Amino acid sequence: MDTLPVALTMGEPAGVGGDITLKAWLKRSLGLPVFFTIDDPGRLLSLAKRLHLDVPVRMISDPLEALDHFHHALPVLSAPLPVPSVPGTPDSRNAQSVLNAIERAVKLVQAGHASSVVTNPIAKDALYAAGFKFPGHTEFLAHLAAGQGEKTPQPVMMLACDKLRVVLATVHVSLAEAARTLSTNTICEVARITHAALKRDFAIAQPRIAVAGLNPHAGEGGAMGREEIDIIRPALERLKSEGLNVFGPLPPDTMFTAKALPTYDAALCMYHDQGLIPLKTLDFESGVNATLGLPFVRTSPDHGTAFDIAGTGQASEKSLMAALRMAASMAHARSATLAQTGA
Repeated sequence: MDTLPVALTMGEPAGVGGDITLKAWLKRSLGLPVFFTIDDPGRLLSLAKRLHLDVPVRMISDPLEALDHFHHALPVLSAPLPVPSVPGTPDSRNAQSVLNAIERAVKLVQAGHASSVVTNPIAKDALYAAGFKFPGHTEFLAHLAAGQGEKTPQPVMMLACDKLRVVLATVHVSLAEAARTLSTNTICEVARITHAALKRDFAIAQPRIAVAGLNPHAGEGGAMGREEIDIIRPALERLKSEGLNVFGPLPPDTMFTAKALPTYDAALCMYHDQGLIPLKTLDFESGVNATLGLPFVRTSPDHGTAFDIAGTGQASEKSLMAALRMAASMAHARSATLAQTGA
């Protein structure tokens, strides 16, 4: 596993994925793992010229060739686009190539030809216009992970930086819907998947999971809401009975202080902004989105396509670099865990 390169998808070709891929390769000496990208080589060469970046491109036919060429050229598995991409202007005619790159990356990891998948940002509107049937990247990856006749895995979104990891009980729903749909079973499922991933993919032998309350002051004993009493505490009791080190519900306004952060390995938050605001405040440029619960490692930059600055060179490559490093680290830990358990 440690000798395998990381597979990087093209993402939306009109977005900043190409920009940050080229810029990340130029900083390959800063602790980056060997990676190859599944992309249109002509697009990357044209983009490098546009951005005045000295990035030679080396077409490869086998991911292992990346090990030989990475240090002097960007290795590219060719994924031609039907129509030329224009920075900032997505074209649904290229959607199938975007999806093919994701599917190909997953298959390469499943076949043992790459260590992990890192995905550049996609534009869901362009994919929907071409008939894409999934809510987003994560659901599509879970679909790809399921074998014939096998149950689709339950993915959990983790956002991470050097100081903080957060997972979410509810994700891209309104605050009203998050409160309405929050359940003891959901909290338990997210906690179990997170616990297993912290052990397997982050080499944390005894994971500590801090669980946030939903309401101000974690409900103030029911005076500010009963979700902590009726939903969250029963989940914690169930999880503790299973041997998980979980604690809470904690007041969300104090659990992300400098003093509190070292006391846990991941924070389980009840809704999207509860987890993402502290993480992005701590490290906006280098946050990473990691999908837990899949049979392969997947990370991505924690930002979108940024059409407004695509093709200008303004996009920061720091989040992609962090995603590449995390993917390689997670793959290494998972490989070591599997070797120890004999699985």
